[in-house]
Amino acid sequence: MARLRELLVAGKYQAALDTVEPLLVDYPSNRDLLMIAAGALRHLRRTQEALATLDRLAAIQPNFSQMLQERGLCHVALRNAPEAIAALNAAVAINPNLPMAWHMLGGLSRMTGDQAGAALAERHGAHLASLPPPVLRAKSLFSDGEMDAAERMIRDFLLAHGDHPEAMRLLAQIGFVRGVHDDAELLFAGVLALVPDHHDARGEYVQTLIARHKFSEARKALAPLLERDPANHAHRIQAATIAVGLGENDAAINLYRAMLADLVPTDDGARLLRADLCLWLGHALKTVGQVPEAVEAYRDAARERPDFGDAWWSLANLKTYRFTDEEIATIAREEALESTAPIDRIHLAFALGKALEDRKDPAGSWAAYTRGNAAQRAQSTYRPEIFETNTREQKRVCTPAFFAARTGWGDPSPDPIFVLGLPRAGSTLIEQILASHSQVEGTQELPDIQHIVHDLHGRELNFDNPRYPGVLPEVDMETARRFGERYIADTRPYRALGRPFFIDKMPNNFRHIGLIHLILPKARIIDARRNPMDCCFSNLKQLFAQGQEFTYSIEDIARYYRTYLDLMRHWDAVLPGKVLRLVNEDLIADPEGQIRRLLDHCGLPFEEGCLNFHQTRRSVRTPSSEQVRRPISRDGIDQWRPYEQWLEPLRDALGDALDTWRD
Repeated sequence: MARLRELLVAGKYQAALDTVEPLLVDYPSNRDLLMIAAGALRHLRRTQEALATLDRLAAIQPNFSQMLQERGLCHVALRNAPEAIAALNAAVAINPNLPMAWHMLGGLSRMTGDQAGAALAERHGAHLASLPPPVLRAKSLFSDGEMDAAERMIRDFLLAHGDHPEAMRLLAQIGFVRGVHDDAELLFAGVLALVPDHHDARGEYVQTLIARHKFSEARKALAPLLERDPANHAHRIQAATIAVGLGENDAAINLYRAMLADLVPTDDGARLLRADLCLWLGHALKTVGQVPEAVEAYRDAARERPDFGDAWWSLANLKTYRFTDEEIATIAREEALESTAPIDRIHLAFALGKALEDRKDPAGSWAAYTRGNAAQRAQSTYRPEIFETNTREQKRVCTPAFFAARTGWGDPSPDPIFVLGLPRAGSTLIEQILASHSQVEGTQELPDIQHIVHDLHGRELNFDNPRYPGVLPEVDMETARRFGERYIADTRPYRALGRPFFIDKMPNNFRHIGLIHLILPKARIIDARRNPMDCCFSNLKQLFAQGQEFTYSIEDIARYYRTYLDLMRHWDAVLPGKVLRLVNEDLIADPEGQIRRLLDHCGLPFEEGCLNFHQTRRSVRTPSSEQVRRPISRDGIDQWRPYEQWLEPLRDALGDALDTWRD
């Protein structure tokens, strides 16, 4: 490859072609060989052959930016300005770090009278010309998805040359894509310290803060961008996302509606944005209980994009919506199309499963759920042994002696009430009941305990031999108190009503009850539990927005449920009385008795409003949002029965958990 590139640089195009053609016989799909062949053919003025070679490459990697750039250069050679501009614009949309593409776009734009386009191209070209070649090369690799090579190159550059804003920004971008958001946050902050008016880096910094659920900090960081360009849709979308994160759903609704009003209806380029805005508007409306308006917003999103799986699934996920015959036909058609994107196909499968379930067609419904689960599981990196390792370590570390030696540690605030357990086990109903009490504020599934766990894990994650929870004995009294204070401080922005108590409804916190007791010893903890067949089946037919990757196969969900029971038995043994178990079926059978029991555990006086929880108007973000706005019913009991013939593997995998789940 190096010799071939040298031949091209030296202008020895025929020699390059003579060398590459035999190699293509043995390696007909090699991207780099095809690119060299196309470049040589273009320089030899065999342009149609070059385009045919690029067509071969496009069939393999249709979004390879340098292939699109080369296609644009071929059309320049053919004096076909419209095709050249289209190809070059497609190239820089994928990879904005292509100096040649911007140079050619500048000339073509001026030639066709597009002065604004020419000025934009020249600005981009001038910026790229100012970058050190290794930084430019690494940025180009990153844009084409070659992150490992880009990271190696940019780290070497930073080691050799010290701080450089664009190099630090690229490393931050790589960290963000890899999910190393804490590193990305530090790097973006470093870029802005060097170049405070770097608007692109600031926008990326805001997005990183949003990803870390640091919504208050994100709002402060976004303010200069909104002040500079208040009509910018990207900035306004971030502002709406921040508002949703802080529970300010009415403000988010107003922002989404304003953006929709500003879009030009006839602009085809705005259709995708319109669909997204309608979807997000629907989510916010659903959260505040404006269901008819949410339905119309979701329908608008689906009308803009009939293959928009998330819009169809959002309608299904209301749980109370019933699809028309025409809508079901559209969902089935779009799921079957080869052109439908994989992520949309997954959403469509789950939506079709719910639609057919409501039509009393368990065979068709189960087939759709199975397709959706299989596709979602195939793209997941979930490993059940990670959770099982964590459970063994929790049991090893968090002993009665461990807690006895740390009596009185942590922050003494009694404010938090943790509602935890498995998803779809009734935690949203418990939250709604508690939030109907005059002294309790409902918030959402807060990530703050997980942030502390992340800090305890450290930067070098080793899931086979994790630092946490093994590191807990190293936490001293002062650190435990500081962690508790941090939790109370970081969750304060979610407490808009200022009530004495608040709910943290992150289900997965059951893994960390030992940590919670260590840093917040006076916190109340509620374990929401549901019959394993109903609970596991409900998870199998639920497509979660993020996380909960254990729910997409029968083996995974059964294994997770059994490990959950094992860990909760441990907490009961080492922290007797700390956790109140509230069984969903018992709450349905005896609402008042179980609600009194719940309030007693939380040290709260009984209030009639808790019995009439469905009348409480508040934001609810989980899939059960509409169910908890209705009186308690038995609708959720034995929902798995119509699917019994397909759920025998689930019964087998659950084993004795079917008999011991109440223990």
